[in-house]
Amino acid sequence: MFSFISLVCNKDYFCLARNSRIERQKLYEFTLGFQAWEQSAGAIVFPNIQLLASEVSKLLTKEIKRNLNGKPAEEARLALEQLLQQKGEAENGRLLLKSVYVLSQTDLRTMWNIIGSGLPAALMQCLYLFFTFPLKKTSDDGEASEDDTQTQEMLVKIMLNMYREEQGVEELLAADKLQSLIIATASLWDQCSHSWKVPTGRVLRTISKAQTKTSIVYLQAVDCIKIAIQNLFKLADTLPACDVCEAASIVLCFVKDSYPISSALLTEFEDNDGYQLLLKILLRCEGLQQNEGDPYLDEILDMLTCLTTCGKTELKVSGNIVHPQLPHFDFEQTRSSGMTVKNLQAFQVLQSIFQKSSDQHLCGRVLAAIGTIWAWDTVNFFLLEWTLQPINQFTDIIHFKPHPVQVQFFRLVESIVLDLSYVPHEILKKVQYLIKENIAPFCTLTALRCLLNMTKKDLLFSDIFRDSGLLGLLLALLRKQAKILRKSGTEKELNAVMLKMVAALTVRSVRNTVVLKDYGMVPYIKIFLDDECYRSATLSILEQLSVINYEEYMSIIIGALCSSTQGELHLKLDLLKSLLRILESHKSHSAFRTCSGFNGLLSLLSDMEGALHDPPSGLWTGVGQNCILELVFYTLQGISAALHLDPANSYFFQRNGLFEKMAEDLGSLGCFWTQGEWQIPVTLEKTRTFAEFLDAAFCSSEPFPMWLKNCIWILNFLDHMVKGTLHLKSYFKETKPEMGEGESYVSFSCRWEMGDCTIVNPGAVCVMVRLLPKLYKKGHSQLSQEIQCAVVDHIQFLVKSEKSRQVMCGSGLLSTVITSCQDAFRNKCHPLHLPLTRVFEKLASQAIEPDVLRYQSLSNGTNFIADTALVRYYVDLVGSEEDMVDNKTDPQTVVPVSSSPWVSKGSALALQTAMSLISMTSPRNFQLRSNALAPSFVEFDMSVEGYGCLYLPTLATVMGPSAEQSVSGGIGMGTRMFPPSGGLTLSCWFLVSKFGLVHNSHPLRFLTVVRHMSRTEQEFVCFSVNFFPQDLSLVISTEEVEFQPLDIMEPEGENINPSPFPGQVQFGCGKLLVTGQWHHLTVTVAKEAKKNCIVSAYINGQMLGSAKMQYLQPLPGSYISMEPSSFIDVYGYIATPRIWKQKSSLTWRLGPTYLFEEAISVETMEVINKLGPRYCSNFQAVQLQGIDGNRTPLVAEEKISFGINAMCSSLTTVQDIKSSYNEVDGRLIAKEIGISSRDSSTPIFLAKNIAGHLSGSLRTIGSVAVGQYGVRVFQSSPAATSLNFIGGPAILLGLIAMARDDHTMYAAVKVLNSILNSSPMSEKLMRHMHGYQLLTYLLKRKTQLLNNRILQLMFSLVGTAELGFESSVIKNYSAFEYVLCNFELWMKAPENLDLALFSHLVEILQSSRDGCQNAAVAYQVQMVPKLIFLFNDPEISNSRITVACTILSHLLQGYFNTRDVLRLFINAMEHVFCLFITLYYFLIFVALSQTSGKTIWLRNQLLKTLLDVMLSDKLHLSSEKQEETFLVLGSDWFLLFTQSYVHSSTVVLGIKLLLCFLQNRLLLNKFKEGIVAGRWLENSSVGLSILMDNLKTDPPVPDNGSFLIFGFSVLQRCLTDHVHIPEIYLLVAGLFLATPQSEPPEKDLESMLQWILQHHLKENVLKIGLCAEAAALLLEMVRVTVDKPIADAEASWEIAYPGNVIQFLCLVYHSYTQDPVWHCPDFLKTLAMVAFHSGPPKGGSEGLLTPDGPAIAEGKGCVDPSSLQLLPHPAKKQVWDFVRVLLMDSLLSIPANKQGHPLELILEASPEDATSEQKRHFQTKVLLSAMDIFSVTSQGEGKTRPRESTAPVSMMNIAYFAQKLVEKLNSRMFAADPKQILIFTSKQIMGKAPFLKRKFSSVLCTAV
Repeated sequence: MFSFISLVCNKDYFCLARNSRIERQKLYEFTLGFQAWEQSAGAIVFPNIQLLASEVSKLLTKEIKRNLNGKPAEEARLALEQLLQQKGEAENGRLLLKSVYVLSQTDLRTMWNIIGSGLPAALMQCLYLFFTFPLKKTSDDGEASEDDTQTQEMLVKIMLNMYREEQGVEELLAADKLQSLIIATASLWDQCSHSWKVPTGRVLRTISKAQTKTSIVYLQAVDCIKIAIQNLFKLADTLPACDVCEAASIVLCFVKDSYPISSALLTEFEDNDGYQLLLKILLRCEGLQQNEGDPYLDEILDMLTCLTTCGKTELKVSGNIVHPQLPHFDFEQTRSSGMTVKNLQAFQVLQSIFQKSSDQHLCGRVLAAIGTIWAWDTVNFFLLEWTLQPINQFTDIIHFKPHPVQVQFFRLVESIVLDLSYVPHEILKKVQYLIKENIAPFCTLTALRCLLNMTKKDLLFSDIFRDSGLLGLLLALLRKQAKILRKSGTEKELNAVMLKMVAALTVRSVRNTVVLKDYGMVPYIKIFLDDECYRSATLSILEQLSVINYEEYMSIIIGALCSSTQGELHLKLDLLKSLLRILESHKSHSAFRTCSGFNGLLSLLSDMEGALHDPPSGLWTGVGQNCILELVFYTLQGISAALHLDPANSYFFQRNGLFEKMAEDLGSLGCFWTQGEWQIPVTLEKTRTFAEFLDAAFCSSEPFPMWLKNCIWILNFLDHMVKGTLHLKSYFKETKPEMGEGESYVSFSCRWEMGDCTIVNPGAVCVMVRLLPKLYKKGHSQLSQEIQCAVVDHIQFLVKSEKSRQVMCGSGLLSTVITSCQDAFRNKCHPLHLPLTRVFEKLASQAIEPDVLRYQSLSNGTNFIADTALVRYYVDLVGSEEDMVDNKTDPQTVVPVSSSPWVSKGSALALQTAMSLISMTSPRNFQLRSNALAPSFVEFDMSVEGYGCLYLPTLATVMGPSAEQSVSGGIGMGTRMFPPSGGLTLSCWFLVSKFGLVHNSHPLRFLTVVRHMSRTEQEFVCFSVNFFPQDLSLVISTEEVEFQPLDIMEPEGENINPSPFPGQVQFGCGKLLVTGQWHHLTVTVAKEAKKNCIVSAYINGQMLGSAKMQYLQPLPGSYISMEPSSFIDVYGYIATPRIWKQKSSLTWRLGPTYLFEEAISVETMEVINKLGPRYCSNFQAVQLQGIDGNRTPLVAEEKISFGINAMCSSLTTVQDIKSSYNEVDGRLIAKEIGISSRDSSTPIFLAKNIAGHLSGSLRTIGSVAVGQYGVRVFQSSPAATSLNFIGGPAILLGLIAMARDDHTMYAAVKVLNSILNSSPMSEKLMRHMHGYQLLTYLLKRKTQLLNNRILQLMFSLVGTAELGFESSVIKNYSAFEYVLCNFELWMKAPENLDLALFSHLVEILQSSRDGCQNAAVAYQVQMVPKLIFLFNDPEISNSRITVACTILSHLLQGYFNTRDVLRLFINAMEHVFCLFITLYYFLIFVALSQTSGKTIWLRNQLLKTLLDVMLSDKLHLSSEKQEETFLVLGSDWFLLFTQSYVHSSTVVLGIKLLLCFLQNRLLLNKFKEGIVAGRWLENSSVGLSILMDNLKTDPPVPDNGSFLIFGFSVLQRCLTDHVHIPEIYLLVAGLFLATPQSEPPEKDLESMLQWILQHHLKENVLKIGLCAEAAALLLEMVRVTVDKPIADAEASWEIAYPGNVIQFLCLVYHSYTQDPVWHCPDFLKTLAMVAFHSGPPKGGSEGLLTPDGPAIAEGKGCVDPSSLQLLPHPAKKQVWDFVRVLLMDSLLSIPANKQGHPLELILEASPEDATSEQKRHFQTKVLLSAMDIFSVTSQGEGKTRPRESTAPVSMMNIAYFAQKLVEKLNSRMFAADPKQILIFTSKQIMGKAPFLKRKFSSVLCTAV
């Protein structure tokens, strides 16, 4: 093998092989090696395969030529065959062929080498020989023929590969065999080799596709096509058609393929009658058998079709189309440069074939070719039809063609419209002529179907065929057929198509429908309903008839339904389906109602009585139950569709009791229990949901009885009817028969959808409830009870949401539950009792009628109205209380506890009733307590339609002087002007359920006022109040804006109004708006002068802001005047009107809304806010809940423009409004809603103007709801309200009276609390019947049943339970006064409830927000006397006293801090006096008897209470009020607590209280100067009258004589008994430093004095100065202490306290040296008294004068006073040091010429009982101290030059002092040696400066 590879890669080898025969053996080896290479699958790689291919090809070419050279044709043919055969050693030729075959499949370069070897011409010569000279031989075996086939295949494939390339064709032309072969195929086709026909054709077709310009020139030069056509003409008559087609297709292929390069061959083809040849050949194919010659026939037709686009000249057509065309047809767009027809001769061949032939296949192929030509380019249709008119001509002869050809032809005609969007009017006319003549029925039918499909294309054909007369023709034919159909049968297919055609012509064509009606065809069309094959089209025609007359359609359909028999189920189904399609249009609902459609459909259900009985009986035996269920389904679907979102039909259906009739008819179908026997409740082993029942019944293999499946089906239908989706469902679809008797299995195609659902048809729920007891079957008790429970649970799910409950309340579900399920209500053990009770309670919490509530009570066994025993017992209780009050006896002994059997039974009934009422009346959300019950409201949902509003017609009408009064609407007399002259106020309650998205925000439009001037078109918004959620802002506008849609509203331009104030203001709401809660909005517009106003906005009473803005203009828009005969109509919108529709997820509710024509005050607004959203009146007699008082009007009657409340509303109609009010409002409302002004059936929600009956000028009649889907109205009447009409609070008190255990007691009190809190009417009835007193009495009778939970309910009843969550202000004054403040009740209750009560009172009184208001209420209900009365109880505990005192403290603090403090002060003082009197009598008790420590503690607690009040941060009384309070009490009241017999703790508290007042310097002066005693007795007579009866001992009668008490004189004497108490020093020191009382951390006196010195208020001292009286008190206490003998010098307080005080005074002196208190006579005298020694000095006075004393030793100075042993107390020295300091300051700075010099005051001070010796001793010591001061100062002056300012004072004082010395010497009061005086004088003179000596000596000598 390696030698072979090296061999083939050697070029010399091939040369040798070519030139030497000797090497032929090696050539043979090469072929063998090549064979091995082939078998190696490419594993052997040739380095130069192109060279190999070239050489091998040349070898093969040489071998072929060698075998052909010089031989005749037949011998050459045989030699070639032998060369290429595989026989032994002679197989080299075949191997070479195979080698070339393999190499020809490699790549393009290799192929080019093969082509260059001359092989293409050689092989063409071989092909010519094989084709033209057939070899006749027989094969011995199959192998030879198989080899021939393989050789032929290789040879052909080599040729195909070569001739695909242009080089191969060019090489081929070198030999003259191509022309010969083509001519041979055209002339010798019948004589050629049969086996080589197909290969020759393949090769020639390949050469045709690869033609070049050279080859075309070659063929043209040798007249190849011409000769071939001539030969084919000869063969066309003799050869079979299929052979001629095969030969002609080869020639035609060269013509077609050459055209893109050159048209020469086509021209030659045409010049030689080529088309006639093709026509002749194709017509010969007529009658061929199926598939005989089809490939070549189809090939010729395809090439002929292609030749239609071959031409040099473009055909032109005119675009002028006259006849109407389809809207989207544009002829200009059909023009293109694609494959357009240019060769009409070629197309004429096709056209002639169709016209001359009747062959189905040939005609079909021609039609297909025409369709292909149209598909190439749309313009080809117009080129052909406007030239040759093939389709137009074909229409004339189409009825002669076979049926399939007719069908194909009309499809082609149909495609002109469907695909080309062109209407061929001429063709359609001929088609209609065919239909009219009806020459061939099948052709007529097919043509009619063609027109039917066209008609469905576009509405234009309805007009075309009407105008052309086709519609009339069809109607005439149908009339004829209908008459025949009455008598006998007729041809159904044509009639069916005609009906369909008429139906199609009337679809969406009112004119055609009118034509049909004018022809009088309606009665005849009805005839076709009975036949099922005509029914669909007939119903379609009738459905179109409904467009012009719904009533006629409805009468036909309903009549047909009612007249149909029981067996005509399919007719009924088809009629119902048609009815459903029409009911999709809302306009048909009214006709359905007026034509008794509801009764007709319900009659279908009535006719099916017993149809679903298991097993079936009677006529229903042969009818499948699935068909019956389907009929029930479509019947209910029709009802649901007619009710869907149609208020008129829903109102009609509900009002006429048709839901009840539906329930009755459904119950009689046979699958429900109707025998009325008692059902025995069973214990359910398992429970399944309704959804699980659906799955189990239809989606599993669980065997369910047929009756149950049918019941579940019907309940499922009703469930979807509830949701409003039944008419959108399609449950029934046919599948394989799996059930007996050929029934179709009904596939259940829905799955349960969990989640909240919207109830659309609430009456269907009532139907489900009515069917609930009928879900029963004997023998299936367990299953029956289980499905009943599942249905009830599902109903519970339906009413899960608040909205669903509100919707169901208006449908009568509560009464339905009561009447239909009596057994379950009566039997508590019934499985349905509990779930039905839950449903009932959920709905009753929203709205319930009183009679239903009474019936429910009867069902529970509790009849408070008829139960005489209970009423008698209740009356006995009330009478017993009255007797107890009159006889003043113990209530516990009046009414004995009954032990009758009915009492225990009554307790159980009371518990059951109370639990039910609790569930009905308890709030089910977390809103504020006052708004827990939902008020009546109007809800606006912007998610469905994007709009919904309340329209207020004729708010006002501004009339011109000569305008007619008839143009004005509204109610009332006179004209209401607008805008109001006094301003206006908008007040409304609203709740936002859900805000819209931020990017698509929808505003809350609270009010939009629009006005319109007559004879003008424009309307203007003049006032609006909107809330924008995106920025949480309230926008108020008075600008004149044109009322127009949002999408065309112009942006705000410059304001042309010259007013300096804006026309729009915006207030931020912050976080005040909370979704799900009711809010009160108030907008006041107070008009000012100059067309301006002040706008203020409030949310829940909290101001959002206030601003000035321009007021409303007098006239709308830019008008400045109005004509005398014109008028201005003013109307309003609440929420979003239709013109501003904008879909959003915003949902909000509107409560009571008012418009006042004045700006109300803040107080009025607060009252309206307190009334809450359930208030339903006009503010003319307002009384707040829980408060008794005068009922006064808040707003004048004439100032109320309108009041809207959903509770005062009803359903009415436009006609009723016209008749009840006026024509104008009726027309305006009809126009706004979009209905006829004569409408009398559409229900209209009208919320009447609740101020309509008040006096005043014209008002609007109210508001009407606009928006079918976006507005919902709910009238709230919860159980808490309805209960008032069947007994009210009396029932609830009866429940409490019946309670025998704590559970019943708690439940009864809870329901009482819930109802009183939520129902103002109940609360008023409670007060009216003195119910709170009765409640207190009942609680006293059942004290043992009280607990903390009941106490919490009392807190909730009062309104103070939710501390920290909402306002804790007392709301129910009566409950607070008679229940909570009845301390006797709670003191006797278990669980220390009194402490819990006191703690709660403390919390509500110390509340920073509501404490003051609560304190005012507490004063009003006399809480203070009640609390003080508790102190008389000797067994009261300390903890209770502490809490009670805390309550008193908060009461006094809070009440003084109210706004009306000036008005309430006197009333408040009454209770303050009461407390003061109580303290006084406690003081008496202490004085007259041995008072216990508890009594002292109690007295101190009361004093602390008063002290806390006075020191409270809340209490900031003015100076005048402090003075008034102090003077009313008198100083003697305070001084009583400082007596010696009073306990020290009391003394401290009393002094604290006194000094708290004395911080006021005015009171301090009056206290000092004297106050009349006994004033407190005169001013507290009321308090005395309260307490006198409760005193244990009679107090001494005080003397009423008036006398003055000088406070500080008495206080000094009293404090001398309490000098051992350090707190007193601190308190007096605080008064001294003008600092309020405070508690220091340390308790010893020194630390306390240091603390107050560091923390005192310096600004107060600098402002008002130090208190001299306080300093005198301190010194007096020190004097008393230092004058006492000392018992223990180390540990006694007597030693420490005086020193601490003197040290404190010294420190204060150094801090405030300039304060005048240090020179005050009282202070100096008191200080002198402290220094004065009362006892005789030791050693007498002589001891002071001895020269050996330390002060005068050595004759150098005066004697040191401190060295004299005259002070027995250690503090005396400190006192003298302080005196010396004061003397030094006064002698140096105070001139002696002033009165009362400190030296004189100190010198002359002495006690009254002092002896002369004591005075001389004291004065001597003072004088010696002064001499020492002068000596020290004179020494200092000699060293320094004195100041000019102090020198005169010093000399004057020295002279003054010298004079005093001489005076005292003369009076012998100075016990000193005169020599000392002379020495002192000389030293003073000598110590002066020289320039002062002369002056000073003269002054001194003069003094001496």
